[in-house]
Amino acid sequence: MRCRDDTIDPGLRRRGRGAASNAAGRHERYGRSHDDDGWPRADDAAVLRTQTGAERTRSAITYNRSPDLPFDRSLNPYRGCEHGCIYCFARPSHAWLGLSAGLDFETRLVAKPDLPRRLEQELGRRGYRPATIAIGTNTDPYQPIEREHEITRACLRVLDRFNHPVAVVTKGCLVERDMDILSDMASRGLARVGISLTTMDAALSRRMEPRAPAPARRLATIRRLSAAGIPVRVMTSPVVPGLTDHELESLLAAARDAGAIAASWVMLRLPREVSPLFREWLDSHCPDRAGRVMRLVREMHGGRDYAADWGRRMRGSGAHAGMIARRFDIAVKRLGLAHHAPPLRTDLFARPPRVGDQLSLF
Repeated sequence: MRCRDDTIDPGLRRRGRGAASNAAGRHERYGRSHDDDGWPRADDAAVLRTQTGAERTRSAITYNRSPDLPFDRSLNPYRGCEHGCIYCFARPSHAWLGLSAGLDFETRLVAKPDLPRRLEQELGRRGYRPATIAIGTNTDPYQPIEREHEITRACLRVLDRFNHPVAVVTKGCLVERDMDILSDMASRGLARVGISLTTMDAALSRRMEPRAPAPARRLATIRRLSAAGIPVRVMTSPVVPGLTDHELESLLAAARDAGAIAASWVMLRLPREVSPLFREWLDSHCPDRAGRVMRLVREMHGGRDYAADWGRRMRGSGAHAGMIARRFDIAVKRLGLAHHAPPLRTDLFARPPRVGDQLSLF
């Protein structure tokens, strides 16, 4: 039996949240409900607030063999993401914690404080072979709680000591705080940053990705990173057919003018619990476009809300997907952007000496 989970008090103010509901995770056998005890709440207690827990990390680096991804290893300092992007493909991962992909995903977060220590241990193993580590491939490493926990910064310090290449993916302008580390690594060919830019419509962005920086602020981040000598790739992701796809060329042009040297794109993906959450959001915020958006989504995924086939899940298929791909290629060529950022170096990798190590004579 799977039931709707209404444990979140419906009377709480939810301003700045992407999801409108909190359905039970797919692994839960029973649903739960909220019961009002009848006592009035103080005004400051009537807000749905973010909670952060901690977990002990068994391993830092996650490996993958996906032919759709340009990297084979990654690390993620946090589970869940306070940015609250309604389209986030990572929402279903919260089900493994016994939590909802809805409001739980953006309000009940998990930090990994011992991730830097585990990372150092894994990089120090004798059999380890370096390749670019991607940070932020699941949830954003520069979401608001990073300001307090600084796990991402600590991981960058470890990678810096090992001369290990890193590619950061984020929407967060907090990445500017770490330009001291990233610019120094970039000068050695060891770092680059991808900035996700979905729309230049500030009102739409506020509704669709409520706690992420405003589009203009992300362009400022691209400008500042580029000025610091850090290669930046703009990620026009996700492209939402019938809602943001008309902005593709203008997004690429704005990012190029801000200093981006490369660009990529990914089509909207609605795996598992993301689909009902996104449809609920469409009906609430874009009722006049909801039918067209979902019709185009299904057209690109063989009549379904999402198809996870290798080679198609990131781009979709069919006439509309093909048109977006052609538009992207033409715009990238016209603007002088690269499809791929320059490769990062792996030949500088070296394990830093530890106390008690025997020093070399040469």
